Amino acid sequence: MLWPWSSPAPLITLRGPRVLLRLPQMGDYEAWYALRRASRDFLKPFEPRWTEADLGRRVFATRVKRAREEAEEGSDYSFFIFLVAGRQETLVGGITLSNIRRRAAQFVNLGYWMGQQFAGQGLMSEAVGVSLPFVFDTLDLHRIHAAFLPGNTASRRVLEKNGFAEEGFAENYLQINGRWEHHVLFGLTRERYEMARYLRRV
Repeated sequence: MLWPWSSPAPLITLRGPRVLLRLPQMGDYEAWYALRRASRDFLKPFEPRWTEADLGRRVFATRVKRAREEAEEGSDYSFFIFLVAGRQETLVGGITLSNIRRRAAQFVNLGYWMGQQFAGQGLMSEAVGVSLPFVFDTLDLHRIHAAFLPGNTASRRVLEKNGFAEEGFAENYLQINGRWEHHVLFGLTRERYEMARYLRRV
C-alpha cells in the first residue's frame, strides 16, 4: 500500500561518525516493528504503557504522517536513529525533540529510546550530540530540557556526556508503564553548549 506522505526523500538528515538521524518513513516499518517488539521488556520500565496493537502498520503510518506534519510546522521533530556501516543502515532507536516553545521561552524537550541489542555502545550519546547543533544553530533555541527516572543511570550518562546539568526533581512527573513516576530534571543552555564547543576548539 502506498501512502501519499511516504516520500522516500527525508526532510531532514543529521549525521555523526556512526549514526544518522532522519524522520521515519513507511519503509522503516518492518525494522521498527522487529526492534520495538524484541525490546519490549527492556523498554517497558521507562516508557508509557503500550501494547501489541500499538505496533500495527496503520498506527505506524499515522506516526509517519504526524512526524512529517510536525516537522513542517516546526513544533516537533521525531527522528529514527540508524547505525551506519558502509551502505548499510540499521535502525537502533529514536530521538524526539518535542513541545518546542518560542517567544520568551525558546526551549525544547528531549526524549529518546534505544533497542536493547544496541544499548551500552555509546550510540545514544552520539545521537544526542548530533541533535545539539540542530537545536541551537538550525532551530535557534536557547534551552533543551530532559527528564529520566531516578534509577536510570544510563540516561544520566548520556546527558552528562553532552553537557547537560542536573536542575531539579519532579514528583509524579510522567506516567510510565501505567504509574506516575518521579523524574530527575536535566537541562542544557545555549551558553553552556557554546562554551563547551569553544573549549573543544582551543
